[in-house]
Amino acid sequence: MLFIRLLSSKLLRMSKTTLTVSVVLFVTVSATIAYLLEPATFSSWFNSFYWVLTTMATVGYGDFFAKTVPGKVLTIFLYVFGIGLLSLVIGKIIEGISNVQRKRGEGTLQFRGANHFIIINWSKKVQTAVEEILSHMPDSDIVIIDETGKHPLEHLHQVHFISGDPAEDEVLTKAGIERARAAIVFGDIRIDEASLIDGKSLLIASSIERMAPHVHTTVEIIQEKHIRNFHHVKVNEFVLSHDAISRLAVRSAMQEGNSDLFRQLLSRQYGDDIYEAKRNAAWRTYGDAFRGLLEQGATLLSDRGDLGINRKLNDPIPADAKLYIICDEHTAKKIKEL
Repeated sequence: MLFIRLLSSKLLRMSKTTLTVSVVLFVTVSATIAYLLEPATFSSWFNSFYWVLTTMATVGYGDFFAKTVPGKVLTIFLYVFGIGLLSLVIGKIIEGISNVQRKRGEGTLQFRGANHFIIINWSKKVQTAVEEILSHMPDSDIVIIDETGKHPLEHLHQVHFISGDPAEDEVLTKAGIERARAAIVFGDIRIDEASLIDGKSLLIASSIERMAPHVHTTVEIIQEKHIRNFHHVKVNEFVLSHDAISRLAVRSAMQEGNSDLFRQLLSRQYGDDIYEAKRNAAWRTYGDAFRGLLEQGATLLSDRGDLGINRKLNDPIPADAKLYIICDEHTAKKIKEL
């Protein structure tokens, strides 16, 4: 009894690799011994191998059974040790799956995918952003980085979680920043002072720029005056937080009904949206582009940040132009295929 207890204790401390090798050797040796003891019963080594596995897993099916005393002794040995060893393997597998799930929930599991979205600093706005991304690109992978120790959206298998300081290289590496499609830095709402919130966002953006300058980075800014402090970091896009909401509210109050327009443009879930239009070789001027797009059911909005191009219809389209249009998803796909 003491021997069995000591053996069990030793097996429980085995690494997964050692245990796997031990089980393979145990089954192979047992199958070989069984075949050597009763070649007439099993007729082939594979049959003895099959018999060992079924004996360990289910105490056998009865299609093969030992007929000699040595064979029956081996059967008893498999009952005592084989079933216990197989149970230990199954336990290790379940333990491994549980550990993966636990690490995923705690945010300690490294993300190994690519072309994913990284969203930094959890808040209700992040939940909305995740829903927006998945509504438009349901197969996308999203990695949330936050200093909390619990996955905020564990029920969504496309959403992964990394726990830690998002300004640290190790944490960004765990999130796969070098392979990411884009990164979005939201303001940390747990900080009370607006300047400190933007300061933390600046630190995070600097780390991303240093580690992965090719990744498109969008940063939420609490105060518009802080944007100039980000110029040396080369952030691709800025989104104003409280200032933007206040201005939209005032616009809605002054011009009744335009909140529906803003809501449609801000969400891909309904209504028309903003898309980038590939430049057609036949378009020489903005007027050509405007008329060509209008025929397809789209409205030319801007060239990059220049919203005044409708007053420059006779101007030639520059080689580095990025034209943005307003239309529905079907029209955008049709224009893209032209």
